[in-house]
Amino acid sequence: MDGNKKDLKFQVVEVYEHQEEGSFTSYTSDGTVDFYGKLAMKDSTGGWSSATLLLVNQGLIALAFSGVEANLVLFSKLVLKQTNVEAANTFGLWMGTTYFFSLIGAFLSDSYLGRYLTCILFQFVLIIGLVVLSLSTHFFLPHGCEQIGVLFESDRQDQFPLFYLSIYLIALGSGVSDPALPILGADQFDEEEPKEQRSKALIYGYFYVALNLGSLVAETILAYIETTGHWVMGFWICTSCATVSFLVLLSGTLRYRHNKTFGNPFSKFKQVIMSLLRKMKFQIHSIGERDYDIQRDDNCVRSIHHTNGLRFLDRAAIVFDEATGMLLGKGQKPYTWNFSNVTQSERAKYILRVLPIWICTIFSSSVFIQMLSLFLEQGSTMDRTFFKFQIPPSSMTAFNIMNTSTFIILFDVLIIPLYMKLTKKSPKLPSELQSIGIGFSIATITLIVAGLVERKRLEFASNDSEETSSLSIFWLIPQYMLLGVAEAFVNVAQMKFFTSETPNGLESLGMGLSMFSSAIGCYVGNFILTVVNKITSSDNKGQHGWVSPNLNDGHLDRFFFLTAFLIIIDLIVYIVCAKRYKGKL
Repeated sequence: MDGNKKDLKFQVVEVYEHQEEGSFTSYTSDGTVDFYGKLAMKDSTGGWSSATLLLVNQGLIALAFSGVEANLVLFSKLVLKQTNVEAANTFGLWMGTTYFFSLIGAFLSDSYLGRYLTCILFQFVLIIGLVVLSLSTHFFLPHGCEQIGVLFESDRQDQFPLFYLSIYLIALGSGVSDPALPILGADQFDEEEPKEQRSKALIYGYFYVALNLGSLVAETILAYIETTGHWVMGFWICTSCATVSFLVLLSGTLRYRHNKTFGNPFSKFKQVIMSLLRKMKFQIHSIGERDYDIQRDDNCVRSIHHTNGLRFLDRAAIVFDEATGMLLGKGQKPYTWNFSNVTQSERAKYILRVLPIWICTIFSSSVFIQMLSLFLEQGSTMDRTFFKFQIPPSSMTAFNIMNTSTFIILFDVLIIPLYMKLTKKSPKLPSELQSIGIGFSIATITLIVAGLVERKRLEFASNDSEETSSLSIFWLIPQYMLLGVAEAFVNVAQMKFFTSETPNGLESLGMGLSMFSSAIGCYVGNFILTVVNKITSSDNKGQHGWVSPNLNDGHLDRFFFLTAFLIIIDLIVYIVCAKRYKGKL
């Protein structure tokens, strides 16, 4: 194999072979570079020292974002005077837009800006959004007012555009930087080194834990501050946390390892399709490296070896003499769009392979988003008294977060080591696809439990027009804890799957695909909620929909049972797609 066909790991050795023997071992083997664009040194860059800064940044950013997210439904109901369906849809559309921006962030970070610069630029946008939100909320509230029921004044409706501008700036800043941050964390570990490879496998779980711990503070302490009427104070605390996290991110600038960007992936995908169409007449008789253009993509960190699946795309990389002569003609320079190399063809294969799995995750994402908003509305009608303390409804998500984080930490730190110590062998863990399926099953159980609790809540509902029930809010603990386990299985496995199955250099795009399924899921969830409520209501008969403005007049339990039935159908389709899925073979 000639020099153009060698793996980058061997090229790195050749670059430094003029140095004294063994000196090259102080550099990373996976092609990552430092702040100055030079090959990263192991001792002075990356590792847990850099990853820890990014984990702290993740936790503080999550705290800032969740401080807005956790109480947006209540803010919409109490301040903006929206109904239950309107508040749920406002939340769903906002979250959907946030996740939609994640795909844009993945594109920018992989193709042009790089992961570090994407985080820097758009976390700054997030801070601007929080500042505008704090100021605009101040204009909503009469000076010194702390009573939730009288926060909104009719003569302040001109501030609505400023409010919506602020929350969508927050969506832009958080959404674009979200997929880049955990991948930047994973870049701090050299996957060619066995010790660092293990750390790289764990980092996604720890990022999810950091996100949950930040959310835990926001949904307990900040939730209490905001639901007692101190909205402005709560939002300024969010702004302060985001600012501190930004400074933490900047502090590690010279220590981070970076993967090089490789240009627009969509143009390269288009190049594969154009090359494929021009070579449809040629037959693929056998697969061999001599028949394919296997030169490494100059903008890619590492080349990707040929795989046997989706063989029709192999035509795009054919370069045998007959094809070259027919396509180019004598004396002509090669026309780029006539050829694509194996690395480009394999990228296209990877994207096509994960699409069926990605489609199946859309509905499950909608269920997770809807559960959070509807559980909160459910809790807001229940008895929230704990001794003399009134529990904020959004604080119940603490049970979800604690269960998720505890499960992830104990699984890696306690359960697996204990199993290995007792059995003297490594456990056979469920694959990412199996973990996602397990999470879907637990989500189904969660919805059934939520429906049963809602029926119990209706038994204790007040007989007057007030939207209250004497049933304790602690009845929601089982469904929140089950939701936490379901999210632990699905979200971490989904992150690992999409980032590991996408090509080298496209990891952020894989993370973006994972988050983009949540974006579409939000819109799907809102559509289903609106349609179901429209079908189940009747203005002529005075019949309320299942999710009525007053939950005591509706049947939220039936909506939960319907959603459980739909996710079972989604699970069946997912199992079929997962069994047919063939990864990097």
